[in-house]
Amino acid sequence: MMADHMIRAMAAQGQIRAFGATTRDLVETARASHNTSPVATAALGRLLTAGVMMGSMMKNDRDLLTLKIQGDGPIGGITVTADAKGNVKGYVNNPMVALPCNDKGKLDVAGALGIGVLSVIRDVGLKEPYVGQTILVSGEIAEDLTYYYATSEQTPSSVALGVLMNKDNTVRQAGGFMIQLMPGASEEVIGTLEERIGGISSVTSLLDEGMGPAQILENLLSGMDPEITDRMDARFFCGCTRQRVEKALVSIGKQELKDMIQEGKPIEMNCHFCNKRYEFSVEELRLLLEKAAR
Repeated sequence: MMADHMIRAMAAQGQIRAFGATTRDLVETARASHNTSPVATAALGRLLTAGVMMGSMMKNDRDLLTLKIQGDGPIGGITVTADAKGNVKGYVNNPMVALPCNDKGKLDVAGALGIGVLSVIRDVGLKEPYVGQTILVSGEIAEDLTYYYATSEQTPSSVALGVLMNKDNTVRQAGGFMIQLMPGASEEVIGTLEERIGGISSVTSLLDEGMGPAQILENLLSGMDPEITDRMDARFFCGCTRQRVEKALVSIGKQELKDMIQEGKPIEMNCHFCNKRYEFSVEELRLLLEKAAR
């Protein structure tokens, strides 16, 4: 199996920029961490894959991208954050959501999300993060991001995202690509690209045939002098630590800590993003209360 990674490419003398990713392992890590149902795995996996590609567009190591979908469907919502180095993490509000397949026999991601809003939040170290929002046009995520780029960033784009499951509900393939037209792209380039993208079956079937992101992009952009400009490993990574959880506990206030100590039972804190559990004994809570009192 190919290790998770993402590539960036340019083509047609700078008229096209493209991204491709294979993300099977990181989506499987997310599935195992959150024990997601197949449809929740597909939804989260698609957004994690988008996060890897979109995160790579940020300039600085400390920049953070958050992708949020809030819908009225049974999944509730999805949150993904990514940095510029291929690290991504995320969770769904209702990981156990189960739905029948849609009329194409596929996992019904659109049905799970329902009607809602996609938010793209870029924290680039300024006082206020940049927030772009758009309605969900299909709930299939790739089309919603295509629409977001067209309306919020005025960048004509084609986004493809996919997650293919095994019979035992583990992740068989996951990945995607994103192709963007730069200002001043010629009609000829646009026409060729539309034709090529229209002829693709699905990104997961290409991955399942053994193609990697580089081959997928080279096929899509053949005859347009594609050049790979960057390759980056991708992984599901959560930076939560016991110290951070301690800080969070201290920040809830002395009275809350006192109440917990009086209950006389250890408490358990869960990280939203990776579901890691941190247990604190009554004695450890007392020490934290002392810290809070200082």
